[in-house]
Amino acid sequence: MKVFYDKDCDLSIIQGKKVAIIGYGSQGHAQACNLKDSGVDVTVGLRKGSATVAKAEAHGLKVTDVASAVAAADLVMI
Repeated sequence: MKVFYDKDCDLSIIQGKKVAIIGYGSQGHAQACNLKDSGVDVTVGLRKGSATVAKAEAHGLKVTDVASAVAAADLVMI
């Protein structure tokens, strides 16, 4: 098994892109926060009335409805 470290990654590939993370459960939360911390423009797409809107906003993430997040993104993570 090969273990990858920060030095093994080329973040320039994604740093100029807009990324939509659909959902903010355990995976969406971790991925959105890691991308944001790496300087990537991240928007979280959630259903209207989602209980996790406040949590994502508290973590400093942009939150919008799923359709708007997808329409504005270069890359969508589901």
